[in-house]
Amino acid sequence: MSDTQDSNAEAREKLVDLAAEFYDQFERGEIPEMRLPTRTKSNIVFDEDKQVWVYGDRESTRSANSVRGARKLLKAAYTIEFLERQLEEDRSSTLRELYYLSESWDNEEAQFNGQDESNKLVEDLEIVSDVKREDFHMRPEESGATLIGPLKIREQTRRGERVIHCQKDVGEGGYQIPNNPDTIEFLDHETDFVLAVETGGMRDRLVENGFDTEYNCLVVHLKGQPARATRRITKRLHDELDLSVMVFTDSDPWSYRIFGSVSYGSIKSAHLSEYLATPEARFVGIRPEDIVEYDLPTDPLSDSDINALESELEDPRFQDEFWTEQIELQLEIGKKAEQQALAARGLDFVTDTYLPERLREMGVL
Repeated sequence: MSDTQDSNAEAREKLVDLAAEFYDQFERGEIPEMRLPTRTKSNIVFDEDKQVWVYGDRESTRSANSVRGARKLLKAAYTIEFLERQLEEDRSSTLRELYYLSESWDNEEAQFNGQDESNKLVEDLEIVSDVKREDFHMRPEESGATLIGPLKIREQTRRGERVIHCQKDVGEGGYQIPNNPDTIEFLDHETDFVLAVETGGMRDRLVENGFDTEYNCLVVHLKGQPARATRRITKRLHDELDLSVMVFTDSDPWSYRIFGSVSYGSIKSAHLSEYLATPEARFVGIRPEDIVEYDLPTDPLSDSDINALESELEDPRFQDEFWTEQIELQLEIGKKAEQQALAARGLDFVTDTYLPERLREMGVL
């Protein structure tokens, strides 16, 4: 049996076990229920030892003792049946398709009222089964981010294995990260560090200027708030190849949260923080002090920016001297800046001066 078949069989078994538990509860004369961590902000705690967000001890119950609860369990049962069949046939679908597929189910009460509902149910099933949605063969709707640099991999595709050098065998657009990066095997590399970049414009500037070649750097495009696949492959690159991960973003509170998502995990995916987060990642993005030092073009902070920065001063992810100083400085100057603002000092400034100096200062180069 292949690794893929083994993975499918294991995921199917756990799904069937979930459904079987409902039947067992019926047989015992109990009202069927499903217990899982309460998925609210108040039940998310920051694990100081692991340096990631995790769920706390509070639990919620999906119980058939109410009409609403019974509907939730009915929808879970139908979804489990669909996912089990999908795995048996070795097929896949998107989260969006699952929502529409439910409209064909024979029981109207099992159909979803919106995609948010179906998305949350898939996340619930991840938590209670301890199986990731990628192993259910569920894909997000959006395409994957990309990486480019001196890394040789073996990828499992539906047409078999293929070996790819992520610099020599790809175009300027780079190698597209698959939905499930655990299907990738790292074969060889000459990479010194990973640079995870927020914006497409900055990613293109780095590639055009040959930054990946000159510094043996693997450039990962985050595409804004990074998808799970992007965070997973970034973690694997750090853990398995012992590569430093540097996160290069704009200078605003939302970009700092992008860094936080890569480093410490997000509230939405707290059940997967140890699988997705890279606590050792470091911030190499535009700092508020850079706005002052380089006299960068800026935009004024909006009210929502100010509220977000003030919130981050209380956020466990930003409780150190560096972040406190930078956030307080940004509130003081009332400005924010994009990565591309560095172009005001020349198109080559970011690759010839800014990043090399910052990375040497941080001991990466």
